Amino acid sequence: MDTVVNRFIRYAGIYSESDPHTPADVIPSTQRQFDMARLLVEELHSMGVDNARVDEKCYVYAHIPAAPGYEHLPAVGLIAHMDTSPDVTGKDVKPRIIRYEGGDIVLNQEKNIVLEAAMSPELERFKGQELICADGTTLLGADDKAGIAIILQAVEELLAEGKPHGKLCLGFTPDEEVGRGANGFDVKGFGADFAFTVDGGEIQNCEYETFNAAGASVDIEGFSIHPGTAKDRMKNALLIAMELNALLPALETPGHTEGYEGFFHLTELSGKVERAHMEYIIRDHSMERFQQRKAAVQEAVRQMNLRYGSGTVRAEITDQYYNMYEILKDRMEIVRLAEEAMTRAGVARPAHSPVRGGTDGCRLTYMGLPCPNLPTGGYNFHGRFEYIPVESMKTGVKIIREVVSPDLLERIILKKES
Repeated sequence: MDTVVNRFIRYAGIYSESDPHTPADVIPSTQRQFDMARLLVEELHSMGVDNARVDEKCYVYAHIPAAPGYEHLPAVGLIAHMDTSPDVTGKDVKPRIIRYEGGDIVLNQEKNIVLEAAMSPELERFKGQELICADGTTLLGADDKAGIAIILQAVEELLAEGKPHGKLCLGFTPDEEVGRGANGFDVKGFGADFAFTVDGGEIQNCEYETFNAAGASVDIEGFSIHPGTAKDRMKNALLIAMELNALLPALETPGHTEGYEGFFHLTELSGKVERAHMEYIIRDHSMERFQQRKAAVQEAVRQMNLRYGSGTVRAEITDQYYNMYEILKDRMEIVRLAEEAMTRAGVARPAHSPVRGGTDGCRLTYMGLPCPNLPTGGYNFHGRFEYIPVESMKTGVKIIREVVSPDLLERIILKKES
């Protein structure tokens, strides 16, 4: 039988990065994601899950019928995403396992790339444990290939051991990292009563609160003329972009916020004197503050047009997802199921913290599939300093096994234990 570690390392070596610049109606955003999808279908077939398939949009679906006598249990969905973040390349990932004995970790001696303990103070907790990391030139891909590995390892073990279970529904999605992972998801065909994404971080965290999220695309039309004759005539689109950004609160950015604090995040600025383009993401847990943030961007645009002329700046703001707590607050028995499963898997004190981001579960919850988020155990996602403790991944497998256990589903979901 496979292990969760070698399963994850195998997945990490597959280049499946998504692309935010592909038109939103093109799913998947990159054809290379099919390489990951086809592998997962093959592996599920090898486990005896003959109905596993990948559709034309690169969504992988499979279901495992309930064991005889357990057909009355609710169908539980398990979901993870196949793509990796385009923030740092996911091509030619070279995972390696190290035993951590404290201090800094040299990821790449030749290029002097070092994971500094001072920048990742949680490392102290993993002294004496094995960690999986990359070589510092790529991300690792634990977000979310660790989630896939955890799910499939748990499923393989349950099937091999003949453990009783209700119906299990498996889904692996493309394009989560570019905010489109739920766009083509077939909730009705998936067949689950509720689900869990396995896409979280610290192994003790069950997550059911997320940001409300929007993206703002800003275009600026300048006027280019020779600088020697530019007085009162030139409109420098790059400088206008800088002025617009200065109208937003300087300390309400990702580098200055935490917990329930929202932000404006300038993710892209490009252009020349004649024309410039900006991309923002806007985030807040509170719907009221979320609406205020979107209005603040529009007001900054209005101010720029007053200064430089109507039509100089145009902004298109698009909502991306909403805080899933607004739905899940009425289905907290699903969260209690997760927390009880975590306790039984050996997590001493299951915790909750607001997700400073989103998952496919945000959209899926609003599409009628309640979907809290379970942990993988990874850290420093979306960057070259990403790593994941082996022990945490093993605990993740135990959590999945427990969250589908018949006795917990009977006691907490069917009887809705308070």
